[in-house]
Amino acid sequence: MYELLSTFAQTWGLLVFVVLFGTALVYALWPRNQARFDAAASAPLVENDAPAPAGETEDETHVRA
Repeated sequence: MYELLSTFAQTWGLLVFVVLFGTALVYALWPRNQARFDAAASAPLVENDAPAPAGETEDETHVRA
């Protein structure tokens, strides 16, 4: 019984991970998503020197309810 369950889990587990990897690869390389990923890649390099809104500290701007 253990060998049967082990074989089943190994076979279908491999298939599930291959399908998930293929889906992630297609999503990452889909041409329509290129602008989104380019914007995300350059986000850390964007200079944002605008002051925080009046009455809010830096910590409060990140924790809005």
